[in-house]
Amino acid sequence: MAKTMKAAVIYKAGGPEALKIEERPIPTPTKDQVLIKIHAFGLNRSELFTRQGLSPGVPFPRVLGIECCGTVASPHPSFPEGTVVASAMGGMGRMFDGGYAEYTCVPINHVQKIDTKLPWETLGAMPEMFQTAWGSLFKALKLQQGERLLVRGGTTSVGLTAAAIARNKGGIYVAGTTRRAASEKMMKESGMHDVFIDDGAIAAQIQAPDQKFDKVLELIGTTTLGDSLKCAKPGGLVCMMGMVGNQWKLEDFSPMEVIPHTVGLTVYGGGVPEFLETPLTQLCQWVEQGTLKVPVGKVFRLDDIVEAHRTMVCCRPLFTPARFWARND
Repeated sequence: MAKTMKAAVIYKAGGPEALKIEERPIPTPTKDQVLIKIHAFGLNRSELFTRQGLSPGVPFPRVLGIECCGTVASPHPSFPEGTVVASAMGGMGRMFDGGYAEYTCVPINHVQKIDTKLPWETLGAMPEMFQTAWGSLFKALKLQQGERLLVRGGTTSVGLTAAAIARNKGGIYVAGTTRRAASEKMMKESGMHDVFIDDGAIAAQIQAPDQKFDKVLELIGTTTLGDSLKCAKPGGLVCMMGMVGNQWKLEDFSPMEVIPHTVGLTVYGGGVPEFLETPLTQLCQWVEQGTLKVPVGKVFRLDDIVEAHRTMVCCRPLFTPARFWARND
């Protein structure tokens, strides 16, 4: 094994150019860590916010990246060398150096083995996206067979993935929203039974009480949350997970006026336990079978991390199904 590795390091907040490619020593794992040779990692908006200086708790310099996929690079009793693994969250890329590198050391209890032959360009886009979609559906919303699900923000990578996962579970009616009629075909191919063109008032498009939804996954955020709550049937549940509308607070929030009678509101922000609970091997099998598509927008190499961040800024998830990621091999 070489003694040095390539990494994208940030020393101070700034634009995409704040990410600097440099050579660093390959980290040495402690007895409670595993060394991962990173083959691919997804790009996440939280990393964009950190790079912009909007994560005040993250110390610089830092190698960003809250997730990675790769192979175990040093023998460990729990994971033989060469095992395909993924890791996400738990301070990765924030409190310790993360996925924007050729190697990283992560706590052993943050690692999940994956039994799959999927190519890295598919696998690299999965860990955080699948954890978010699975956890939002089954931990936060407690989605069950026989229920109706609305995905508000249906063309986001998480929205498309959530719809496909719900369809694969079976017995769930799935609808999604988009601002562009041209997206309808893609959304239905991802598993949605029906598509609403989002004019900001989806609730007004639902004519009968039995057309309302048991569960609503809100991915746009506070800009559409009030209307999404009105789309839920009495006793229904709404989970606000996404913020692609880029508005963080509800203005003039009056709970008695905004939240309909008996409708529940929750949020989802999964961490390491939720990541480990996500059945990545099962989800990979669905991908291999062709019943679960992984929305990958563009592939970059680590050397192109600056351009990757520029692309992530201009192609917001609200307008594209892209899931950007980089690979090292």
